[in-house]
Amino acid sequence: MNTLTTKPKRGRPPKNYDAGADIKRLLIRSGVEMFTEKGYMTSDINGILKKVGVPKGSFYYYFESKEQFGLEIMRSYDNYFSHLLDKCLCDSGLPPLARIEKFYQSAKAGMEKYHWLRGCLVGNLGQEVASLPDGYGEILNTIISGWQKKVETCLLEAQALNTIPSGTDCRLMAAFFWMGWEGAVMRAKLTRNSDPLDMFMSVFMNKMLIPNVIQDTGRRQRKTGGEHTSVCDPAD
Repeated sequence: MNTLTTKPKRGRPPKNYDAGADIKRLLIRSGVEMFTEKGYMTSDINGILKKVGVPKGSFYYYFESKEQFGLEIMRSYDNYFSHLLDKCLCDSGLPPLARIEKFYQSAKAGMEKYHWLRGCLVGNLGQEVASLPDGYGEILNTIISGWQKKVETCLLEAQALNTIPSGTDCRLMAAFFWMGWEGAVMRAKLTRNSDPLDMFMSVFMNKMLIPNVIQDTGRRQRKTGGEHTSVCDPAD
């Protein structure tokens, strides 16, 4: 019978830690915080260890490398942000477009809470993609595509309710939303205020979507030749 042996992990195991504490989870959480502020290349692993209270030599007990640490951080951030999106975009108590507004307000409040120093971790890393480890770019793109699909689903629901016209390309609109949103988040970090976020959302909601509704209802009116009820009218 073969005896299986476990290869020991590198580095020193930590000393005198509370047995109930999940040190790896705390390291990832601290890493998420630093990456949302500084990105990957300039994030200091020693600073993360110091914040959590882990000796320098213990990092490799939990992670094989900074590259693996980064992968764990991206996975954790995607889980967190996807949960935020679901909480906002799947809120059946609100109309679909109001759910997008809810996400915007929630994200804006989050940036304001940290004095506009923290942005989007995926957006930060995306700006560094030429210097990141191989495969990071593909992972980041997959994450963004998942978020994009959630917005697309919300827009399709709005379309089914005639809130936006039947001819709207919801996939294209969702892609545009994330390209514009990430740029607005980056600019908000520079201006240290919500103006870029407010401006983008105003354009997206009032220029990209609403004019299409007006045009679509106009076509319906000409086609029927009679009176019509605007799909922009609030429900009773």
